Amino acid sequence: MADVSRRLFLRHLRSNPTSWVRHSVKGTAQREGVGLAFWYRPLTAVLSEVPVDDRELPLLFHARTSDFTDVTVQATVTYRVAEPALAVARLDFSIDPYQGAARGRPLDQIATLLAELAQQPALDLLARLPLAEALTEVAAVREAVSSALSGEPRLTDLGVQVVSARVVAIRPEPELERALQTPTREAVQAEADRATFARRAQAVEQERGIAENELQNKIELARREQQLVEQNGANARRAAELDANAQLAATQGKAERGRLLTAAEAEKDQLLAEAKAAGVRALGVAQGEAEAAKLAAYREIPPAVLHALALRELAGQLPQIGQLTVTPDVVTGLLARFGAENPGR
Repeated sequence: MADVSRRLFLRHLRSNPTSWVRHSVKGTAQREGVGLAFWYRPLTAVLSEVPVDDRELPLLFHARTSDFTDVTVQATVTYRVAEPALAVARLDFSIDPYQGAARGRPLDQIATLLAELAQQPALDLLARLPLAEALTEVAAVREAVSSALSGEPRLTDLGVQVVSARVVAIRPEPELERALQTPTREAVQAEADRATFARRAQAVEQERGIAENELQNKIELARREQQLVEQNGANARRAAELDANAQLAATQGKAERGRLLTAAEAEKDQLLAEAKAAGVRALGVAQGEAEAAKLAAYREIPPAVLHALALRELAGQLPQIGQLTVTPDVVTGLLARFGAENPGR
């Protein structure tokens, strides 16, 4: 909106850089253009202001598809007043010369016209399409709307130029949209479930692998423990065998030494026995020879001498006699016997 200020009985107007202003007096244009600033008399001045910047017009309208389903089309049309002189001649863009306020709402008229012109080709196109296809034909609807607006003569007569037309979304009713989303949602959920199951299966497989590895480790440890026990047993058995062999060797050595000592003792005893026997034999032989010699000597000795020798020998072995009483009977008998044995004496 233009800025209008007061100086006595005059008014001063300063427009925006994006506003086109026309100043007319008695039906004749005194000045017009963009970004003007000038003095004027409000009693005789007729002012018109047309915005020439790009404007966004959001559209939201309903349509029906070929299968009698209601859909909502959300679109945006960008336009501008390219020829403000034509727009001023067709629409009321006048402003109050005292305050600078707009007297009419011409932009609303342009918006209504654009909405109607944009809805018609979209409605025609969607009416020929089923719901599933209509929801995916956003580009086709956009092209139809753009083509319809760019070649519309009424917009050209108003000096309005459509910059672009965009279809933001085509959506069915919320219940139907949820129903249509259900298969996709279920498919996504199924895929998520499959991913979850796959992840769980992978986790189970990994846990199984870990358990198998642990079991293999336990088996390997048990096998090594068995080998260790067997090796310890073999070592103990070998040590026992070595100890037994050592004890056997010691026992055998001791037995051999004992046998040798026994053999030596036996041989010694035998030698001693043989020597003793030989000595005894020699002594016996010597004694026999002495006895034989004695007997040979005794054979040549008279009996009386032998008796005397016998008595002497006997006397040497008798106990000591303190006193001896000789009776006549004993002497008589001895003398008789001595006389009998020696009759020549």
